[in-house]
Amino acid sequence: MKKNKISKNWINRQRRDFYVRQSKLEGFRSRAIYKLKEIDEKFKIINNISTAIDLGAAPGSWSQYLRKKISKGKILSIDILDFDPIKDVYLIKGDFTDEKYQNEIINYFGSKVDLIVSDMAVNTTGNKNLDSIVTGELSLEAMNFAINNLVKNGIFISKIFMGSGFNEIVAMGKKSFKEFRVYKPPSSRKDSKESFIICKKLK
Repeated sequence: MKKNKISKNWINRQRRDFYVRQSKLEGFRSRAIYKLKEIDEKFKIINNISTAIDLGAAPGSWSQYLRKKISKGKILSIDILDFDPIKDVYLIKGDFTDEKYQNEIINYFGSKVDLIVSDMAVNTTGNKNLDSIVTGELSLEAMNFAINNLVKNGIFISKIFMGSGFNEIVAMGKKSFKEFRVYKPPSSRKDSKESFIICKKLK
């Protein structure tokens, strides 16, 4: 009974959600598109970008937005989950923390890239402490990957949560990039603890 009640509440919230309705009208796969769109509009992220990587891409709305904005560049998307192909986007099903897939990403481009974005989040276990630790580790992994694979003055955008690893991520971002901000887009749900780090101009 409790599970059914939660499901009904989720369905009702989705029906009332402006961004859910708007994403369907505009042909995007999820409401998450508007987080990246708002970040881009505020911080002017996708200017003169020709190569981009989308980490944790499923169901693909961020990759759709990147493809729309980067009309002639190379875009690669990776996730451990299945998701439908996107025209002119190279898809990998796999765990980006696995060296095998990191090598595939690097080999696809043949050089460092302009932009790396990540809307990744771990599947929650219900144990808040454990979820916080695992999510923090994932964010750090994404940050390290970006630092090693971005061109000079490259850009990294990533979801983060307050908790384990947050201070370390902030310190690493400020040390490695000339411009660093923590930002919560208007389309991010108010009850969500997510924010995004905006890292511009890799040193």
